Amino acid sequence: MTYLYTPRGVCSRSIRLDVEGDTIKEVQFVGGCNGNTQGVAALAKGMNIHEAISRLKGIDCGGKGTSCPDQLARALEAYLAQA
Repeated sequence: MTYLYTPRGVCSRSIRLDVEGDTIKEVQFVGGCNGNTQGVAALAKGMNIHEAISRLKGIDCGGKGTSCPDQLARALEAYLAQA
């Protein structure tokens, strides 16, 4: 299933998730620090949703209180809430 999330407090403008069951199949960030978001997306691919949330939630970027990885965790939580 594809899910689109609008992050808050970070440079990326959207996060697109493709999820099958509890497994992340694909993550795409629009905007943000290209190398970092590509790296996070590549690492999340194939990961269990709950494991990804556990690892990424709460990561801070420059004192913003959030980050692109944290926003990915929030996107996954939002996906689970609506699924």
